[in-house]
Amino acid sequence: MFRLPFGGNRVKLDLVLILIALAICLWAALACAEEPAPAPLDEPAAAETIANEDCLACHDTFKLEDFETTAHGSNLCTSCHSDIKELPHPESLKQVDCAVCHRVEAEIYGASDHGKALKSGVPAASCLNCHGDTHTIRSARDPLSPIHRLNIPQTCAVCHENEKMMARYSLLEKQPLHSYADTVHGKALLEKKNLSAAVCNDCHGSHDLHAPTNPESKIFKKHVPGTCGKCHENVLRTYERSIHGRAALAGKMEVPVCTDCHGEHNILSHKDPASTVYTTAVSEKTCGHCHAAEKVVTKYRLPADRVKTYLESYHGLASKFGRTTVANCASCHGAHDILPSSDPASSVNKKNLPQTCGRCHPNVSDQLAKGSIHIAPSSLRDQVVYFVGVFYVWLILLVIGGMIVHNALDFARKLREHYARAKQKGRHTRFTLSERIQHLLLAVSFILLAYSGFALKYPDAWWAAPFTFFGTQADWRGIVHRLAAKLFMAVGAFHLGYLAFTKRGRGQFRALLPAAKDFSDFWRMQKHNLGLTPEKPVLARYNYVEKLEYWALVWGSVVMAVTGLMLVYENFAMRYFPKWALDVATIVHFYEAVLATLAIVIWHFYFAMFDPENYPMNWSMFTGKSPEGHGENGN
Repeated sequence: MFRLPFGGNRVKLDLVLILIALAICLWAALACAEEPAPAPLDEPAAAETIANEDCLACHDTFKLEDFETTAHGSNLCTSCHSDIKELPHPESLKQVDCAVCHRVEAEIYGASDHGKALKSGVPAASCLNCHGDTHTIRSARDPLSPIHRLNIPQTCAVCHENEKMMARYSLLEKQPLHSYADTVHGKALLEKKNLSAAVCNDCHGSHDLHAPTNPESKIFKKHVPGTCGKCHENVLRTYERSIHGRAALAGKMEVPVCTDCHGEHNILSHKDPASTVYTTAVSEKTCGHCHAAEKVVTKYRLPADRVKTYLESYHGLASKFGRTTVANCASCHGAHDILPSSDPASSVNKKNLPQTCGRCHPNVSDQLAKGSIHIAPSSLRDQVVYFVGVFYVWLILLVIGGMIVHNALDFARKLREHYARAKQKGRHTRFTLSERIQHLLLAVSFILLAYSGFALKYPDAWWAAPFTFFGTQADWRGIVHRLAAKLFMAVGAFHLGYLAFTKRGRGQFRALLPAAKDFSDFWRMQKHNLGLTPEKPVLARYNYVEKLEYWALVWGSVVMAVTGLMLVYENFAMRYFPKWALDVATIVHFYEAVLATLAIVIWHFYFAMFDPENYPMNWSMFTGKSPEGHGENGN
């Protein structure tokens, strides 16, 4: 034994131990080499002598050379049909068990939704449904394989496009292939044959497919960023550093993930106008989905007016009108890299605002950071803007109010003078004081009903703003509408009594009844207007124009009163009428209002004001006297 210059005895012992260990390893290797290797799983020893040619002597429905091109082409028939020990074999054979060779895949599949359903006796996709016929199974890389990337959507669609078959499972997507085909992924795969485009199993999994509510699912909300990130890795890394990404990793379920903004089966390019992240849609439809939601802004203490103030700004208004070059939420805050304004790296941090805004507005300065971005004129947060707004509101009220008072006084004076002249000339009485008051109250109630009613139907219209000027603690639209309706019906009831119980009323009613002369007057007036006859017909005390308007008013009043009462007393109505009756009442009430309003503007306003013979106004409803140049039987 040789000696080393250091630790001699200890080294000698170590060398002996090493030599003993090497001897043991050499003996074990030789012992193993002498044992016969076990038969492969797919080639049972008892069936080694049965060649594929022997099987095809009877089973001649396909050729051996075709089978050899499949994924199992190098295997023996008995690799799968392991219960065949001799030929001829029994007619009844055991079902082939793919798990014999594909143990891992079978275990994963067994725990999936498909596997669990199949075990419980519910029809679901099995191995052969996806991979193809037993004897023609091909590699996923083979373009002829049902699980080749180009073919996967159509393979899944065999079941999932069958609405009758899928009805029992209450799936959200009724026609997933159709919706997928129109997406950016579907077009890239099906039209451009781009094999890197996402297909069904990239998102849902293949053997490990689970419902989105299952925490093990690849499309469970918490896992969605990671699933999309398999292809969009750079976007995932950016998202994970954002405020949304950090919240998602922390388990906040309300935070948006990829599918919340881009959609699921309807993912479109951001350049597509139909996309949820298109420049004119992203602010209101996508970002607004969370940032205008009371639950989200309350839970996370976010400003509640961000979407509203943006939509009311120049940028928001221009975006609503389809301007694609105007800034939206993502233009300033970013898309995947959104950070809070307090973060120095945020694009909306005060130090970074000049650079952010400078992308659209070159040469902006640091002055831009002085003041709020989301301006709320009605909030003390923006004091300068708030007080300027208050100043102008009062200025408008005083100036316009003064103009109204001035014009009202001028109108009253001219009305008195007109009445005095009419009295001096001895014109006949056309309307009594009672009839003029009825007309005035009818006009006031009708205008209030129309204005408040359309404000109820279109609450966001600019002309509905007066009802919300003093806040929304009370629904002034509903209050004014109901008060006007009561006044309208009270005037109608009084008018009925006036017609029935007064001599003057009964005379007016008889004069307003349709007569044969009205029809002849109508045709003669049309011929006169067309220049076919020079003579203008002599009209009755109430002509066809006024009778048509009066009876249209009666009809409309009855319809509006009946449908309005059904809608106000909906509990009573629902007790005695079917639900569709209230739906009919709602639509009739609206369309009758449209019809009545247009009729007043087009028919009544023309003959009472814009008719050249009466312009600027027929004063008879104010003075009670017949228009100048007309007798009691005149127009």
